[in-house]
Amino acid sequence: MANRMAERIGSATNEAENLNLDEKIVGSSPPELNNLKETLDENEASNDVERARLLYHSREEITASPKAVSSARLAVLWMVLNTVATISIVFTNKAIFSEPSLKLAQLTFAAFHFTITWLTLYVLSRPRFSMFMPKKVTIREIIPLSVVMGLNVILPNLSLAFSTVTFYQVARILLTPTVALMNYILYKSTLPRNAILALIPACLGVGMVSYYDSKPSADATVKTTSYLGVLFACTGIFASSLYTVWISSYHKKLKMDSMQLLFNQTPLAAFMLLFVIPFVDVFPVWTEVPVNKWLLIMMSGFFACLINISQFFIIAQTGPVSSTVVGHVKTCSIVAIGWIISGRALGDKALVGVFIAILGIITMPKSQPLISKPRGVVMCATKSLFSINDKIHEYRQQINPISHIIASLGAK
Repeated sequence: MANRMAERIGSATNEAENLNLDEKIVGSSPPELNNLKETLDENEASNDVERARLLYHSREEITASPKAVSSARLAVLWMVLNTVATISIVFTNKAIFSEPSLKLAQLTFAAFHFTITWLTLYVLSRPRFSMFMPKKVTIREIIPLSVVMGLNVILPNLSLAFSTVTFYQVARILLTPTVALMNYILYKSTLPRNAILALIPACLGVGMVSYYDSKPSADATVKTTSYLGVLFACTGIFASSLYTVWISSYHKKLKMDSMQLLFNQTPLAAFMLLFVIPFVDVFPVWTEVPVNKWLLIMMSGFFACLINISQFFIIAQTGPVSSTVVGHVKTCSIVAIGWIISGRALGDKALVGVFIAILGIITMPKSQPLISKPRGVVMCATKSLFSINDKIHEYRQQINPISHIIASLGAK
């Protein structure tokens, strides 16, 4: 319809111009006739270009809809795979750490995951896939970030080994206020009042879960969190928050994207752990490790690869709202499943803390804006792993691949 109307308008315009030209031709000199002819040719060429443009856009509109539907389905598929893999790897790692002989081999397990992550990134960077272009950086420049990344993985894994899944996941909510506090101390970047108010119930809920989940239970079947688990959770949150804040500065300083940065970090982190593992880890008798535990270790590596690959597509195809919803689904699912397998009753007081913490984290995206204007020229690096509002997507594009890969290693 639009094309027909455009053609009619074009033809009517041409007729009017032709009439005007016919009137001008009478009494015109030869040079004037040449000028009129050139004008007519230019008008015809312009009309041809306009018709071609309209035809192109009409064809584009016809084919755009199926492509959009296909892209949306693909995005949903990757989000589902990423969610399932993230949830699965937490419980897989918990099952691995439930084996006494493997609980104290945390550094070896982290080095294994770093190696798997690097191999995945190496394959994805090859010309056959070309998902990102590797970029080299000096070891001296990347060492501090690699050390913090190692702590960001090992400490939360130790927390998972000595606490319940519910406590482990709910405690990760404290990443948001800790990152905000570090951001204020390092960069003088502040949060608005409504964002701070949204953090209060989240912190209160985590405190309630920490208290009730660590209390000894009369029922031997009820799983509880040890004080060691609480200690590792707190130190792990500090390491994760520092890692989150540092990511932005390293992106800008080294002019590298997330995948390039991680491609340089993981082999160095794994190599450094080799010097510490003999003095820290307590190795099991490898021949006595049950076969099912070896299968779980392989599954953990597979889930890590799946998380890494799916995150590439999620970043490119989803918006801030989708990322926020997916994050909430992961948190709620892990907490719910963890509560079910912990053996606790619905009347347990820790459940109240769980609801308060999750309610606080869900209301955070409504707080506007995420970061108020800092005092002076500073670098704002508040990038919460649990988004405070939709604007977090700008920062999430930089850290989300890393945050999800770290989630695969035990830190959501």
